[in-house]
Amino acid sequence: MSQLTPALLGCRLTACTGVKRVYRGLALGFILCLGAAAALAQSAQKSASAIGKVTPAQTITIALISLRGDPRYQSRTIEHHYLGHPSGRLLRAAELALQDGRLVLSADGLSLAMRDVLVPDSEALGAALQKLIGEGVRYWLLDLPAPLVTQSVQAAHGNALMFNVSARDDSLRGASCADNLFHVIPSDAMRSDALAQYVAARNWRKALVLEGTTPADQALAAAWRRAAKRYGIQTTATKTFKLSGNPAERDMANTRLLTGERDHDIVAVWDADGEFARTLPYATQWPRPVIGSNGLVALAWHPQWERNGGPQLSRRFRKSAQREMVAQDWAAWLSVKAIVRLLTSIETRAIGEQAAALSSAINIDGYKGPSLSFRAWDGQLRQPIFIAHADGVITAAPDDGVLHPTENMDTLGFDESEGLCKRQP
Repeated sequence: MSQLTPALLGCRLTACTGVKRVYRGLALGFILCLGAAAALAQSAQKSASAIGKVTPAQTITIALISLRGDPRYQSRTIEHHYLGHPSGRLLRAAELALQDGRLVLSADGLSLAMRDVLVPDSEALGAALQKLIGEGVRYWLLDLPAPLVTQSVQAAHGNALMFNVSARDDSLRGASCADNLFHVIPSDAMRSDALAQYVAARNWRKALVLEGTTPADQALAAAWRRAAKRYGIQTTATKTFKLSGNPAERDMANTRLLTGERDHDIVAVWDADGEFARTLPYATQWPRPVIGSNGLVALAWHPQWERNGGPQLSRRFRKSAQREMVAQDWAAWLSVKAIVRLLTSIETRAIGEQAAALSSAINIDGYKGPSLSFRAWDGQLRQPIFIAHADGVITAAPDDGVLHPTENMDTLGFDESEGLCKRQP
């Protein structure tokens, strides 16, 4: 190894010192850059916070309000799968729409949550609703019988936007209507009009009417009488059926005796419970179509609807709930969609202004073809009604030949000129 001369040693020391200075300068510069970057990030975060960009997502809670022990959900009824009846609680359907809504609202800094409120009786309903109001829950899906829907409206005092998803009573769209109450499930009048349109189009002009003895049966029969008169369908006879263990009343459930007269084109049966109506098709004295509560029925949804995205919706629901989607499920699903559509369309959170927007400017895709909207005069959702039997959909009302001055779907149910609602949209 060669010896280093003093000159060379001096050069080596100088070079090493220079390299150390270079490295020391690079390290100091790197530290300064890190500090500057951190300061810039902190400043940007403060600025973003100041303009509201970095804030926790605001949670919008939707409450599904149901009655424990609701007779419509008795296990015996659900197991029979009567056409037009619920086939299970509606929570899964609401949650399905909730999942889609979260993706839409996340861009606006909003998140969705579902509250399942199951009240034991009507007395507990008021307290549960007041609790929701106190907690700021302003969107309610009402899966309740008609009297409890009215009670909910009175308890809300205008502090909630309510969606009726299962009560078909015409009175809720008439004398018992309310400004903040919207009806997604079709009314009895809408379903009867849909059937009457189809029957008239087929030129079946004479109907034998069988109706039950309960108030619910009578309400269905009254809706049919109105629709039959509108579309020129003659009632050849009206007979009362009754399921009874009393031997003296046995003939009131005998389908062949009840349908013995020959001068009719169809048999219209109105049975809110569904038990008698289920026995009627193919059991009449004469070969006649059965319509109403069985046979050919009017439905808001059918799992065999094969157009407009219907198969995808039914398949997703079946996978989630392990059962088929029916009208009440569809109504709960669409109600959540309507709330999401409302939140993305207008900035106001005032209930009155949101109700006004729903009544005039909001359209929703219900996977039934045309865009759907709520009527300003009674809060009912305009929608096609499926004419169907157990295995499939025949057609959708309104019929092509039925026209209206402004909106053909308003031929279903009470039009503005004939409604009894005093709603102020």
